[in-house]
Amino acid sequence: MTDNLNKSRQTAEVAFAKAQSQFLARTRAVDEQDTIASQREEKTQRLREARLAKERQDRDSATAALIAKRSTKP
Repeated sequence: MTDNLNKSRQTAEVAFAKAQSQFLARTRAVDEQDTIASQREEKTQRLREARLAKERQDRDSATAALIAKRSTKP
């Protein structure tokens, strides 16, 4: 009887270990995907901020040039 119980227990332990390892592997894969996605979003945000800063600088430069041009006209 004890031998039978031990085999059942071993089978259950093996099944649990397989299920647990699949769960952990899935969790790791999701974490990796989340990390990649967050890095992509951060990069996109940095590029967007750089683009907006450049556009703002270009606009300010154009405005300054226009003001200088108007002030030099007689």
